[in-house]
Amino acid sequence: MVALNGRDLLSLADLSSTELQELLQLATQLKSQQLKLRCNKVLGLLFSKASTRTRVSFTVAMYQLGGQVIDLNPNVTQVSRGEPVQDTARVLDRYLDVLAIRTFAQQELETFASYAKIPVINALTDAEHPCQVLADLMTIQECFGNLSGLTLTYVGDGNNVANSLMLGCALAGMNVRIATPKGYEPDNEIVEQARAIANNKTEVLITHDPEIAAKGAAVLYTDVWASMGQEAEADDRFPIFQHYQISDQLLSFADREAIVLHCLPAHRGEEITEAVIEGPQSRVWDQAENRMHAQKALLASILGAE
Repeated sequence: MVALNGRDLLSLADLSSTELQELLQLATQLKSQQLKLRCNKVLGLLFSKASTRTRVSFTVAMYQLGGQVIDLNPNVTQVSRGEPVQDTARVLDRYLDVLAIRTFAQQELETFASYAKIPVINALTDAEHPCQVLADLMTIQECFGNLSGLTLTYVGDGNNVANSLMLGCALAGMNVRIATPKGYEPDNEIVEQARAIANNKTEVLITHDPEIAAKGAAVLYTDVWASMGQEAEADDRFPIFQHYQISDQLLSFADREAIVLHCLPAHRGEEITEAVIEGPQSRVWDQAENRMHAQKALLASILGAE
């Protein structure tokens, strides 16, 4: 079993290619119940952003491992009254065994991790969403049996999901293409980081043409056009992103056996059509389920479950 004992996961770049593959294998074994692990530990969830899948999947995963979960809603803790991050971190460090944080700035997550001795997991920041991409890669592997050499095309806003997909695909030996409108490209530092990981063995392409990006792809992936915290921009973004929709037309450019993924929640009729998300090539619901299995594997590895 992959051993991440006591380590943080702030970015997918914290993992090696081997560790990523071992985590996916462990998640598959836990899902099929070939392997059952237990750990009597306590997970804290400190979420400053709304959550359905991340909150529920982490909670159920920890309960199934035999542990406990404390939901640390910032609105009912001293965080809401301005307690410094470093103070909260040092206190929670003495109560919990592991902490998953969902917040805005990546820097806040990193500051928290620097003051807490317990492992800290990135449950989403504006920069990255590593736990989502672990589930995405697990789903793709279930469908194709192998990740190496496949091409994933992401269409839409170059957001945290796009950033983590680039890193995850590079680690997995996959080609990744990101198609966004001009001015909405993913973080350039993460683009270069992903290219360094890929080391010219696979493609990390940024383009403004979704049809070029989709050509021959095994996976088409999208997310909402305006992420949490950007809702006020939604009306302005709509005309800019209209060409960046996963529809039957765009799907026709992909491989005939291509699958479609969406990290949810979905705005049907915007970034994805009703026909595609409910169609035969959609694997969105398997993808959502796999959040629980992938995070269970992550928790088990970090906490040394047996």
